[in-house]
Amino acid sequence: MPLDRPSVNGILPPSMSHVANDQKLLSRIRRIKGQIQSLEHAVLEGEDCYKVLQQTAAARGALNGLMTELIEGHLRSHTLQAKSSKTYVDREIKEVMTVIRSYLG
Repeated sequence: MPLDRPSVNGILPPSMSHVANDQKLLSRIRRIKGQIQSLEHAVLEGEDCYKVLQQTAAARGALNGLMTELIEGHLRSHTLQAKSSKTYVDREIKEVMTVIRSYLG
């Protein structure tokens, strides 16, 4: 973190304050961590290629879901919120998220 930027709780830059202590996000990250550890174990143990590929695809899907949630949170917290009505913001976010989901899907 650059020294010239103030922080939230001494850790997160202000631009990430909307994710601070978000238990839903932390739970999702912990599940992904478990998936990655399981994938590592499968590789170390020489598991069947199909199992390794399946676990890799599952971890990728989980990471894509996390990325989608983080992007949506960013849009809601920083990009459009203060500039327009809630109806307009919701419509714009829905359109952007549709494109992002199709990309990450």
